Amino acid sequence: MPLASFFNKSSPALVGGLTAAKRSGKRGWLLAAQLVLVVLLATLSYMGWRHLYPAVAETGWRYTVLLDGIEKVSAIALDAEGDLLLSEELQSGEGRILRYRADGSLEPVEAGLSKPDGMASFRGGVVFSQEQGDEAVLWRTPERTVELFAGRNVEGLANDGQYLYAIEDRHGDGRLLRYDPSDDSTLVLRSGLDQAEAISACPDGRLFYSEKKNGTVSQLNAQGHDSVVLTGLNQPGYLLCNSEGLWITEDATHMARLLRLAPDGQLHTVLSHLRSAQTLIETRPGHYLLAEQGRNRVLRLQHHPTGN
Repeated sequence: MPLASFFNKSSPALVGGLTAAKRSGKRGWLLAAQLVLVVLLATLSYMGWRHLYPAVAETGWRYTVLLDGIEKVSAIALDAEGDLLLSEELQSGEGRILRYRADGSLEPVEAGLSKPDGMASFRGGVVFSQEQGDEAVLWRTPERTVELFAGRNVEGLANDGQYLYAIEDRHGDGRLLRYDPSDDSTLVLRSGLDQAEAISACPDGRLFYSEKKNGTVSQLNAQGHDSVVLTGLNQPGYLLCNSEGLWITEDATHMARLLRLAPDGQLHTVLSHLRSAQTLIETRPGHYLLAEQGRNRVLRLQHHPTGN
């Protein structure tokens, strides 16, 4: 049989086989498409759950929203007049510090800042840092705002009543600085830190700092051998040390936590399902304010007796 005749007169079995193969191929593509769709929907559902799931408080605590719509809210502190100051951590001179008064009004008090990211009460005023670039740590009082000392990508600030501490958020060459206002001097306490985020002074004089990349919190030792007290954290950011223990916020975009290392050594998850938790301050015993940058809001957190 000529070759042309063979292709023109294919056998029924061959035609049937080709038809079956086409049908099988279509079923295969359909199953593959369905599988891709299921995976895509599951992924989107998980992402949506992570994004929208509300924060959850540990038993014995409750929270409410104090302020909403504060763009890139990061640092918070109370000034000498008792008003709440909040920073908007925007870059390239777009950052601001806002004052929130007891009557509910909100007004800018500092502008032209580059990632204002640390804030602490200091000598009758408030100090604040700028994380972007080589920017000075500034001291704001009711009368004026002045430069205290220079730094590189300074983020966290802490005041122990005598000295002011600052920590730099840099890759592998960050420093922990101590500023002495009595003689306007700055001392480098530690160097070679990797994405250091926060420094906190305890009422008993202990000092703790966090390194975001390593997921650790360490205690500063005067002899130079710092001890790691917590590991495996999800991008630890701000630290607060008070009578209730050492508090740690996680700066993760999703699934971040507010943790409390109690004086008895137990680690508590006070809030979970946060988004980029930032500064935590204590306003009075058992009452706190937390900046949640990922949702542009400030939370009010307080003890809530079980059963109430």
